[in-house]
Amino acid sequence: MLDFLTTILENNKNKEIYPNKNKSEIFVKKLFHTLFIPNQNILNDVVFFKKEYKKLKRLLYEIFIELNINKKNSDNLTGVFFQEIPNIYQTLIIDANAILKSDPAATVIEEIFLSYPGFFATALYRIAHQLWIQKIPIIPRLITEYAHSKTGVDIHASAIIGKAFAIDHGTGIVIGSSTKIGDKVKIYQGVTLGAIYVDKKLANTKRHPTIEDKVTIYAGATVLGGETIIGHDSVLGGNVWVTKSIPPFSIVYQKNEIKMRNNSPFPDPINFMI
Repeated sequence: MLDFLTTILENNKNKEIYPNKNKSEIFVKKLFHTLFIPNQNILNDVVFFKKEYKKLKRLLYEIFIELNINKKNSDNLTGVFFQEIPNIYQTLIIDANAILKSDPAATVIEEIFLSYPGFFATALYRIAHQLWIQKIPIIPRLITEYAHSKTGVDIHASAIIGKAFAIDHGTGIVIGSSTKIGDKVKIYQGVTLGAIYVDKKLANTKRHPTIEDKVTIYAGATVLGGETIIGHDSVLGGNVWVTKSIPPFSIVYQKNEIKMRNNSPFPDPINFMI
């Protein structure tokens, strides 16, 4: 047992990058709350609010330091990230309004900030995506996996997603790393935007589909393949399986077939073979 524990300690010592998972989750949770559901007690205290925002910058700086990024670069990376926060915020407001506009159950935008898992997952994806753009290792994945654990929505940080993106319900959604999604796209629970097959050799190729503008994808639909393009203004019905491109303005759905039985009663259930 002692040899085993010693081996674990030595293996961990040899790791060049070992970020603090808990600290990354605290950072993104605090950032989300600061942007969308700040403490009501501090809204009228600009000085205190600025101090809290400064603490967020310091926390991100510390996360970069723990990634073995030197102080100068950590400071620069932190500055670049927070310069992009206003743009990320404006995009997320557009996302939230898209949900508010399309969901009859939504009453006010604050409801979306507070309780919609799809919006929370989208927000954390957009934060993680900025860090991915800045080529920060591991942290983007930690952030999107935190969103995954809370919402059931799995969006890879390197996916490219346009504005007015609306996720309804959310649970079970998977959006792969090389997925490209246009503007005004809406997807429902259980949707998979994935690869046809998995091979490590394809790590740097486009393996996931492209979804053009104004597409709606209903629950349980699966779209696979890097060459698969869903044309703009199309609708994919529930549980469809798509591995080839479809043109704009298409409707893809499964054919429902209803067969009428005669007036004779059903057989005794005990005679059914399953």
